[in-house]
Amino acid sequence: MQLLLVEDDAAMQATLQRSLARRGMEVTALGDGREALAQWTAQPPDAVVLDLSLPGLDGLQVLQQARARGLRTPVLLLTARGTVGDRVLGLNAGADDYLPKPFDLDELEARLRALLRRSGEPSEAKSASSALLIGAIRYEKESGAIYLGNEVMEFTPRELALMHALLAQPGHAVTKERLYELVFPGQLDVQYEAIEVVVYRLRKKLAGTRLTLMTLRGLGYLLKAEA
Repeated sequence: MQLLLVEDDAAMQATLQRSLARRGMEVTALGDGREALAQWTAQPPDAVVLDLSLPGLDGLQVLQQARARGLRTPVLLLTARGTVGDRVLGLNAGADDYLPKPFDLDELEARLRALLRRSGEPSEAKSASSALLIGAIRYEKESGAIYLGNEVMEFTPRELALMHALLAQPGHAVTKERLYELVFPGQLDVQYEAIEVVVYRLRKKLAGTRLTLMTLRGLGYLLKAEA
């Protein structure tokens, strides 16, 4: 297994690299987000172990940009920030699994090998269910990237979290409460009405996509393809 380990704590990085190498993995270890993204793009590994707290680009930004570039490498987030909000953000951004520190090396290895088994499914089986076409956009479920034509659409993390929530249930309304939980996870200082600001900005970005972000009074929001 060729593994990209992205961890900025030098002691933790050295320990993990040494331990995983003993378990038969070829490990490239980096501690900077920008360097990691460049390495990932140039030589995609079999799996990525990614810390959220990184210099340069943080782990969430690295993951979002990698997915936007079409990189589908299985990703396991490894972080001391073990709150539900962090897990939701990471999974919404395209992570495949999540392991909070402290952890057991046996569990880390088992999770990595499980990710590889899942990613090793025949490509025909993956392609049949990995993309959603709605309006003029294509949503790649595996990577989390959203395309308009051949171009990746650019969204802020909050806009992307909102889009993912709506695309997970196409044709169905998602309550405002549920969207608030996904877009502002664990952020108790953010006013409830802030979700409306994200909706407003998203509507502007969806111009020309043949998609309408509808408000259904008492039900929530619905992403609908125009006739």
